[in-house]
Amino acid sequence: MGRVNQTTDFILLGLFPEIKHLVILISIIFLIYMVAVTGNALLILLILGDSRLHTPMYFLLSQLSLIDLALISTVVPNMVTSFFSGMKNISQTGCGTQIFFILTLGISEFLLLTFMSYDRYVAICNPLRYSVIMNHTVCIQMVIGSWLGGTLTSLIHTVYVMHFPICGSREILHFFCEVMALLKLTCEDISAYLKSVVVSSFLVVLVPLSLVLFSYAFIFRTIFCMNSPEGRKKALATCSSHLTVVALYFGPAILIYTRPGSSHTPKLNQILFLFDSILTPMLNPIIYGLRNKDVLAAVRKILKNMFPTGKI
Repeated sequence: MGRVNQTTDFILLGLFPEIKHLVILISIIFLIYMVAVTGNALLILLILGDSRLHTPMYFLLSQLSLIDLALISTVVPNMVTSFFSGMKNISQTGCGTQIFFILTLGISEFLLLTFMSYDRYVAICNPLRYSVIMNHTVCIQMVIGSWLGGTLTSLIHTVYVMHFPICGSREILHFFCEVMALLKLTCEDISAYLKSVVVSSFLVVLVPLSLVLFSYAFIFRTIFCMNSPEGRKKALATCSSHLTVVALYFGPAILIYTRPGSSHTPKLNQILFLFDSILTPMLNPIIYGLRNKDVLAAVRKILKNMFPTGKI
């Protein structure tokens, strides 16, 4: 089989191409996208506009929403447009760009969630020094570190993946340019690169998850040693939202990047990516909004200003 010209477009086969009637599913995904964009944008605006939310925890949460907003916008609009227009082609540059942004945002999210767990650790285990340890400079450094770590790691993987020559078919069995789906088209031995993926996955997924669990081990020990039932309940409430989001993000990522290569079935991978890059960004503002008294109070304040004569 000969090599295909590197400038030739790839063809994204889309979400579950074997299913004939996908209009309803794609329409639901677009609706999810609109809910996610609205929810995350509103959460960011609430945090920026309400002085009571100008704390390290909510500053980091606003960055999480920003990443979610960018992540789902990198995937869904192109998928929906390709489906309804029938134009499934994507250039090599466009494919590489999509890989770069998805990896950057995903890795940055893992790092940011790790820093958020440290924020909860300091708030519960060392509350008297919270304002000193989690000062504005430290929060900025955490955000920059998350973005920088994601960008550098993604750049290395993107450049390396895109240099492989493509043989035969240019059809990518996915709804976006995903690394493993793209590597199935190459005609070179990629075993060495797959080993680097395992190492990289360990560093950007398993190590952060281990640090999160390590932080919560100390957090739960402190909580269960509290004498006040109300204090325990309040502390658990501040952690439950973050733990839920951690499970939603890290769970699919572990299944995607730490399984043996032989178990990487295209359909299962699409389901996992669908959950991680589309459903979770929608659920994040719902989890933090509906279960957070401070956020709900900020919403009520805005509604009261908008409708001063109403009872809210």
